Amino acid sequence: MSTASPRLCPSGSAPPQPAGRPSSSLLSALATAPHFAGTLGHVDVAGKESLRPLPSPVCPLDLATKSCAAFEYIITAKKGKNSNVGLVQLNRPKALNALCDGLIEELNQALQAFEEDPAVGAIVLTGGEKAFAAGADIKEMQNLTFQDCYSSKFLSHWDRLTWVKKPVIAAVNGYALGGGCELAMMCDIIYAGEKAQFGQPEILIGTIPGAGGTQRLTRAVGKSLAMEMVLTGDRISAQDAKQAGLVSKIFPVETLVEEAVKCAEKIASNSKIVTAMAKESVNAAFEMTLTEGIKLEKKLFYSTFATEDRKEGMSAFVEKRKANFKDQ
Repeated sequence: MSTASPRLCPSGSAPPQPAGRPSSSLLSALATAPHFAGTLGHVDVAGKESLRPLPSPVCPLDLATKSCAAFEYIITAKKGKNSNVGLVQLNRPKALNALCDGLIEELNQALQAFEEDPAVGAIVLTGGEKAFAAGADIKEMQNLTFQDCYSSKFLSHWDRLTWVKKPVIAAVNGYALGGGCELAMMCDIIYAGEKAQFGQPEILIGTIPGAGGTQRLTRAVGKSLAMEMVLTGDRISAQDAKQAGLVSKIFPVETLVEEAVKCAEKIASNSKIVTAMAKESVNAAFEMTLTEGIKLEKKLFYSTFATEDRKEGMSAFVEKRKANFKDQ
């Protein structure tokens, strides 16, 4: 495997295909096959990739008003009446939003830009109507060795999504399989379109989920269903995902993103600093014992009393008026 930096490919298309690498049409065929949809999963790295610091945003100024022209794999914009919602759309439709390394790097850049934007209070992550993210190129992982994966901390840069303090809502239409399902589960809330499908089919190509699939899925839906999905590679529908607790709400395909933005607007209207505390406390429930979690909750609860927004919120309630939070 080459140690060169991964090459970027044009938006919505697969990179030029050297010998031994499947074409974008093969990617689409694999992703829509009954048994291998999403087994393209979470791997698409052109050569070894060592862990490196998160790069600075490519064009933070453009993010304030429109899509970032420098991005090749994603589209970014601000949404909502007050432009307080950051929207990131995965944009490789011909490859069913295959999660190549370049896409993940651009996603991380966009997330960092929205994280640092004081006007943005919440973020929506979505894909296309056919696929949120159905997978990547199996050939890219085929020749990797244990040494390659271990020494380069393979896939570790995916976890940067979980570092974002602002709430992230996944708006999932179509396929969320393999790495696409894992990416959605890294978000704080999942809204699904009526035709969405979720799955972890890595077992069908002789491997297992490597970006949190076995851990987050089990915590979301319980051991039995998670074990069934991971061991068989079977998908579940949006309706089954909601019943199991993986998804919060289901909407028509055409209104899904709009509804996700509405939820994000509601979140963004609250105090950003207190919202970050609330998110931290809920996430701690997956990492701590009940006793430890309650102790953390109490500390964060007490911490809100050091903020101006807590004073404003309670004063507004008593005075029967709308709170005017300053994020302080």
